Amino acid sequence: MSTYDPAALECLAAIVEEGGFERAAQRLNITQSAVSQRLRALEAQVGTVLIVRSRPLKPTSAGNLLLKHTRQLRLLRADLELDLRELAPSTTGGAREEERIAIAVNADSIATWALPAMNGLARQGLPLEIITDDQDFTHEWLREGQVMGCVTTVKQALRGCKVVPLGAMRYVAIAEAAFAKEKYPQGLTPHNFREAPFIAFNRKDDMQSEFVGKACGLKRVALNQIFVPSSEGQVRAVLAGWGLSVVPELLVRGLLEEGRLVNVAPQAALPIQLYWHCWNLQSEVLDGLSAALTKAAEGALVSAERSRPAAR
Repeated sequence: MSTYDPAALECLAAIVEEGGFERAAQRLNITQSAVSQRLRALEAQVGTVLIVRSRPLKPTSAGNLLLKHTRQLRLLRADLELDLRELAPSTTGGAREEERIAIAVNADSIATWALPAMNGLARQGLPLEIITDDQDFTHEWLREGQVMGCVTTVKQALRGCKVVPLGAMRYVAIAEAAFAKEKYPQGLTPHNFREAPFIAFNRKDDMQSEFVGKACGLKRVALNQIFVPSSEGQVRAVLAGWGLSVVPELLVRGLLEEGRLVNVAPQAALPIQLYWHCWNLQSEVLDGLSAALTKAAEGALVSAERSRPAAR
């Protein structure tokens, strides 16, 4: 098996992660010509093109395999750095920009329970990169090797990965108090759900229509929607009277207790089961990250039956 130059692998990763040769050169503190030379040398060694020169740049299938390998090397270096700090506490040096540990987490988890879970790791200097996406799509980042772990709604373990059930996030339909009194005095019903727009995260977000279908007993639901790509932003839009939204109860519990927001469909809370997937590798860093997220989920999410991590 060929041995690949770590500098060339990180060059490939920088081009993809930064979206171009110029930004990759800035990150690696080398010339753009040197970036091109390293990539050409790596492509010559592999015997195939690794990047499609399009807008935006995209890795080929072979490029994705090498990117996954590069990120696994980063994890090994992070483990080594952790072990060295334990042996020599005075050792300093911090992680380089290119050695970030990337995970994908849905925006609602970031806005509620996931960030506090990683406080200790971040304070210890773990170079995290958190990528956000809809909870139904975060697993694609892991499948493509772009991250080493993800929080997702997908239950089945991906090849080479293990999965742990975290619990369920409970979603509720909310409206600003005066708005709810005017538009929904009887709550959300099959006859009035079109009275106002729903504030959705983005076009991938089917949470709003799924909730309304369940609450109103409808198989197909067409909603008037406004898109606000931020969990906290959705709540602010509701408070401003833009419309309704279906959001995690964790995110708005205080506002509901204060009476600023109203749950317009208290009988129809929607629990969404979440799972933590990560590479099935022996790694102190990955084990620590998994343990931190699992512990935080136990205290924040609705309890779910837990079992030992499944691997394949």
